[in-house]
Amino acid sequence: MTKLSFIGDISTLADGIYILKDDLKFTICDDGFPVHLNRHSQNTLTVSRKGNEASISFRDNIHFFRALGILLQNLPGGQDFTITEPVIFDTNGVMFDVSQGNSVMNVQHVKFFMRRMAVMGLNMLMLYTEDSYDVDKWEYFGYMRGRYTQKELKELDDYAFALGIELIPCIQTLAHLAEALKWPCFSDMRDDEDTLLVGYEKVYQFIEDMIVSASRPLRTKRIHIGMDEAWRLGQGMYLLKNGYTPKAKIMLQHLNRVMEITNRLGLKPMLWSDMFFRACSKTEDYYDSNLVITQEIINNYPKNAQLVYWDYYHDDVSFYEDFIQRHKQFGTVPIFAGGIWTWTSFSPNWAKTFSTTNAALTACKKENVREVFATVWGDDCTECNIDTNLLGMQLFAEHGYSYQLDMNKLEERLYFTTGIRLNEILQLNYMDEVPGTEKGNKKNFNATKILMWQDILCGLFDKDIEGLELNKHYERLGKKFEEYSRNPSDFSEAYLFYSKVASVLAIKAELGLRIKAAYDRQDRAELLHYAEKVLPELLARITDLKNYHRMIWMKTNKTLGWETFDLRYGTVMNRIDTAIFRLKEFCAGKISNIEELDEPRRYYFGEPNLKERNSFASIASASRFSFYILPPVNPA
Repeated sequence: MTKLSFIGDISTLADGIYILKDDLKFTICDDGFPVHLNRHSQNTLTVSRKGNEASISFRDNIHFFRALGILLQNLPGGQDFTITEPVIFDTNGVMFDVSQGNSVMNVQHVKFFMRRMAVMGLNMLMLYTEDSYDVDKWEYFGYMRGRYTQKELKELDDYAFALGIELIPCIQTLAHLAEALKWPCFSDMRDDEDTLLVGYEKVYQFIEDMIVSASRPLRTKRIHIGMDEAWRLGQGMYLLKNGYTPKAKIMLQHLNRVMEITNRLGLKPMLWSDMFFRACSKTEDYYDSNLVITQEIINNYPKNAQLVYWDYYHDDVSFYEDFIQRHKQFGTVPIFAGGIWTWTSFSPNWAKTFSTTNAALTACKKENVREVFATVWGDDCTECNIDTNLLGMQLFAEHGYSYQLDMNKLEERLYFTTGIRLNEILQLNYMDEVPGTEKGNKKNFNATKILMWQDILCGLFDKDIEGLELNKHYERLGKKFEEYSRNPSDFSEAYLFYSKVASVLAIKAELGLRIKAAYDRQDRAELLHYAEKVLPELLARITDLKNYHRMIWMKTNKTLGWETFDLRYGTVMNRIDTAIFRLKEFCAGKISNIEELDEPRRYYFGEPNLKERNSFASIASASRFSFYILPPVNPA
């Protein structure tokens, strides 16, 4: 335990120092190693040691906490040193989806991330809340969804403030509200099942109630008001009431009404930019390189609403530069939102995370974008372990304190802040980058999700994985992650989770193919072996995985939301039970055929093409169970 003595004004730092002392393993005492503090106005931080004393020069509180980590990281070496870093971004943070993925991170785990953020030097946190927060007078808003109370939000804001982190409310005020609007009490406020009815006065009272409830417990005057992906804006009840109106006109009408509310409340709004760009594209594509932002939109756009340019898809620096410049046409420098690719599977896609982030943040530096953050989406049930995002957060942090990313420094900082070894966590890429995919898995084939949830007897993706020897692939990974789990780090439990996922897939990945092949040969002895030995072993492994997954979930999230995994695991386990029953019936001659196995296996996308399918329902079944409304195809 390192002993430190701070010399200088720590009045605004004391609470954060106290919070971090256990994680960073230091104490404060009069005879501790002297650390001189110097607060300045420059966009730099400096940490130095000379002999038996050290100094930290910093601008904002968050820079002190990063510098403190750097000091403690280097003190054991015993050598003099001076480390100076530029502060490239005024805002650099992370946004966690705690709504659309059905997981609402509990207060203690949000605090865990805040402590890691402080030592990394990340100074902004958003909790993306569609309906997972209390709203006065609307008791069905967030009902049974694990919503945050006003007290919890205030507690989180106090904790963030102590660590130099700005907690910004991040809500939706137009679309992405299906989970709230499904309740009958909201029926008159719907344009469609996902979108509010623009122009209806009751809608604006509801929006004001949302904005007040989301912002009231927090210190900041900034608020993210959402407004992205309103796919069918003006095409539902609005169309019946008002006739056809261009989406851009509806967007501007709605934005100005919402701005009246935020202006009256003294708030500074930001919003996702895509709907204005889609309005200028003939294909409604956000990333249409041929679109031209019309002067009418630019002239009528309110200048005190900051645009957030979100893009997690491109690996070309020039593309990001071009679209940043297009955003600047609106009269302000945008905030940039990148992505940590953990939202389409049980495992992250590190190759896409690094290639898109490196290109995007390089462009932000060139274009003098001063505010950036990483988005962490949950999408189809937040299957990926939330702690995997620590690496992506560290990546954003290191970009924020160096003109060019230094991978060696990233590796060292990650190990200091989390105990995670870079070479180990990068191996998670191979959970989805399986044999048959291109290097880096650019098409983001989410093999782990697909193979976990697809049906044993129906095997909608079996044709796509023929001949890939995936059982051996997952067996090797399972042993590797079990070994990693023995090393103490912030990620030890997650490695054991992934070893159990791989253990399931070491049997399940190719089992449907093998059962189908034995059935086609009418090999009843082999089919009986699957029914009596292999499928029961698979069932035992899935049960073990489910129980371990549940334990991690309960430590990390609020309980509400786990029921979606009980439903998923239950579906797989019940279908295994049915497969055992059907195979035994067939082998005993009680039935003449198995209809599911009579069907030929076909490529899911109509051709050999290993690419993403991020929907449990459409992976698990070809029945009406899998029906859902598709958004417009994004050519990107």
